Amino acid sequence: MMHSDKQSPRQDLFNKEAVEKLKELAEKSRNCMFSTNVSSYPHTSRPMALQEVDDQGRLWFISSTESHKNAEIQTDPRVCLYFQNNSSYEFLVVSGKATIHTDKALIEKYWTNFANAWFDGKDDPTVSIISVVPDDSDYWDTKDGKIISFIKMSFMALTGTKSEDGGIEGSLEV
Repeated sequence: MMHSDKQSPRQDLFNKEAVEKLKELAEKSRNCMFSTNVSSYPHTSRPMALQEVDDQGRLWFISSTESHKNAEIQTDPRVCLYFQNNSSYEFLVVSGKATIHTDKALIEKYWTNFANAWFDGKDDPTVSIISVVPDDSDYWDTKDGKIISFIKMSFMALTGTKSEDGGIEGSLEV
C-alpha cells in the first residue's frame, strides 16, 4: 500500500516534547521486544519489561549479567526496541545505545517484586540494569482513538477512498 500524507499526518517532536511522547507511549505499553545484534540478520529479540523512561529520555530495564542480551550488548551496544499498545493503536520504535550497570543504587531504584521470578532478590550478584539512550525514534499514534480510527480505515478499505486515517506519525529527537 502506498503511503500518503493524507492518511497519516507527520508531527516530528523535539527535546522536551519528544521525551514526553516517548515516555507516554513506552510507559503505557510497558513491554517491548528488545533487539540486539541489530547490525546482523537475523538480529536477536526478546520481550522485556520497561521500568521507566527518565526525564532525559533514557529507557531502563532489569536484566541478568549472565544473559545472552548482556553479552551481546557488551559486543555491540546498538539495540532496537519495539513497543506496541494494541488497545490504543500506538506504536514506538527506539534505536539507541545500551549500557549495562551493576551499581547498587540503580538496582535499588529499579527493582520490582516481579523481578524475583528471575533473581534471588535484589542482592543477587547477577542483577544488572540496562539503560538505553535513544539515537533515533519513530512513533505512530491515533489522535481519534482506536474505534474511530478503525471505522475510518474500514470505510477507506470498503470504498477505496483515501483520506486521513485518524493516525499521526513522526520522529522523536530527544
